[in-house]
Amino acid sequence: MFFVDTLEFEGLGNRSYLVGGPRAAVAVDPPRDVDQVIAAAAKRGVRIAYVAETHVHNDYITGGLELARITGASYLVPAAAHVSFARTPVADGDTVTVDEGLVLRALATPGHTPHHTSYVLEEDGRGAAAFTGGSLLIGTVGRPDLVEPRLTEELARAQHASAHRLADELDDEVPVLSTHGFGSFCSSSQAEGDATTIGRERTANDALTLDVDTFVAEMLAGLDDVPAYYAHMGPANAAGPAPVDLTPPRRADAGEIAARLAAGEWVVDLRSRTAFAEGHVAGSFNFEGDGKLATYLAWLIPWGKPVTLLADTPERIADAQRELARVGIDRPAAAATGDPAAWIREGERLASFPRARFADLAEVRGRGEEVVVLDVRRDSERAAGHVEGAVHVPVHELYGRLDEVPSGTVWVHCAGGMRAAIAASLLDAAGRAVVAVDDGFDAAREAGLTVTRP
Repeated sequence: MFFVDTLEFEGLGNRSYLVGGPRAAVAVDPPRDVDQVIAAAAKRGVRIAYVAETHVHNDYITGGLELARITGASYLVPAAAHVSFARTPVADGDTVTVDEGLVLRALATPGHTPHHTSYVLEEDGRGAAAFTGGSLLIGTVGRPDLVEPRLTEELARAQHASAHRLADELDDEVPVLSTHGFGSFCSSSQAEGDATTIGRERTANDALTLDVDTFVAEMLAGLDDVPAYYAHMGPANAAGPAPVDLTPPRRADAGEIAARLAAGEWVVDLRSRTAFAEGHVAGSFNFEGDGKLATYLAWLIPWGKPVTLLADTPERIADAQRELARVGIDRPAAAATGDPAAWIREGERLASFPRARFADLAEVRGRGEEVVVLDVRRDSERAAGHVEGAVHVPVHELYGRLDEVPSGTVWVHCAGGMRAAIAASLLDAAGRAVVAVDDGFDAAREAGLTVTRP
């Protein structure tokens, strides 16, 4: 018998796996904070004998190199991947014995990257689980446009072939255990569901139901924006990431927070958007700790800019620090916790701005008041419908395009409220009068607002 433990990282939309038998295991696509993997192995009472990468990742910093160093495991990396560290190169068909009766077989599945490799766990010679990384996902495949624009169509065609190879070689009941596809921007489209099998994908996945030309055309037409920080992940992983440092950051008082803001550094408030709107340090930005913190903060922040974290508890700071380390934002410059009133100097006041619903916006427009409606959703979301007259600047572009937002009070919205809160904080820090629309977009039409298509 074998086990599979899933380590889920909701903020990045990824999963890692620990799989093995009674004595030994292999860690597949581990996160940078490897202590969780080590803890999972200790709980099972197994030795981590192998660490396996499906590809050089573009969306997070791997912990594979460090995990292999700490545990003495063999580090399996696709042979065709260009890396600067010692590893055990694996090619199509290579096998390693994980434990008695358990063999891990490498299966070349190019498409997400040219060197992408899936791993099939075989129990007594029969395929029992497929670790598909960024190849076959739940209802979709990994996007092919993260390596080199000139290779995109070629890799898209390779994704189609790789999906068919997996389906041809594996039985219907074999679970598909992918790394991406749970909200990750490495997925070529956002799929629904939490688990799948080869058999289910045969009937539901476009890569297995459409001919290659149709599949490629539809996938390339649907590709969305790429987070800016992805440009830094691949090179860092190829060079060999440094060990992560999760020791607490130094404590900042009100004077230091003010000084860091004055120096142009980022001060990030991790509290809920409700708490932030009610009172915050003027000039700080709101990225909720419970949202997709790593994705959106890493996407928006100028790379390498020092960041100071503010939160209600030290635990929230620690969680954020761990999540940010996964995308290469290694050490907060400082941090502060507790009552926001302690984050400002004597004589200063906390800033605030109102929150509203789409019904409030409809009421304001109904009275004939002139307001700016700012839509910060992605292009693909706006294409499905937008509030008539709304200005469109995706949230990940807003920091560099603030001067494009027309004058007047800005009512900013997204699809659910989280990104609108980020955008509202950016506008507020720039001195703009802002109202954060904290509502689901479906409520816009229900409120009587005209929703049109481009």
